[in-house]
Amino acid sequence: MGADLNLRHAPSLPGTGMSYGALATRFYDADKPRAGDPELAWYRQRLPRDAGPVLEAMCGSGRLLVPLAETGSRVHGVDTSEAMLASCAAKLRNAGLDAPLFRQSIAELNLPFRYVAAFVAAGSLQLLTARDALRDALACLRAHLVEPAVLLLDLFVPEAAQHPPGAPVIEFRNVVLADGSQIMHRCETDADAKRRRIQIASRYERRQEGRIVERADETIAYTWHSEDEMLSHLRAAGYSSVRIEPPAWPRSDGRGYAVVAHA
Repeated sequence: MGADLNLRHAPSLPGTGMSYGALATRFYDADKPRAGDPELAWYRQRLPRDAGPVLEAMCGSGRLLVPLAETGSRVHGVDTSEAMLASCAAKLRNAGLDAPLFRQSIAELNLPFRYVAAFVAAGSLQLLTARDALRDALACLRAHLVEPAVLLLDLFVPEAAQHPPGAPVIEFRNVVLADGSQIMHRCETDADAKRRRIQIASRYERRQEGRIVERADETIAYTWHSEDEMLSHLRAAGYSSVRIEPPAWPRSDGRGYAVVAHA
């Protein structure tokens, strides 16, 4: 068995505010390989059971999707990053699991399935920085939902929203891969509270025996919305029974919250 990596629907992927290539994916997989038990339990408690397939939108490399599939959830995934989806597919194959995966922007979502629930984890929805992208994504997700039609969003307001740094913040992190090589991640973060935009310019360098053997530069950006603003966006998109809950993944760099809604 293996994942069905479907690239037939691969539009221009606009408005995502992100780009994750192969080296960034390898770093991400080593740094955050798997969702923790509390986060998994949060989703298991809220996702409908035995009612039909569910969709993880912006699923990345399967940090959450794979362990959910391991517990018997019928979960599909969609993401814009080909490298992330390839990693997710490999993890599913290694676990002897099957899950359809699609490469699309959720702002232009058009899948051949309907879902009893959809969810976007770990603030990924905030990577939709382009104008109207959030509105379009919420509408597209709603169009793919059938009863009980649950939407779960895990979101956050960063500390920089209230206390923006006076200069770019530079950080370094390293991970060690299974082959003994290391990936060094240098990131430079710029926060613009007035525009509600945080941009992170990253350099990834894989080093083996002290030599740089691979390098990649990438930039991502994200925005944020207050609880009241997100409730307003969801209601405008036609969702009902919208409520705020504690976050699935509590954060130390801001205020996290989650939203549970029905289409």
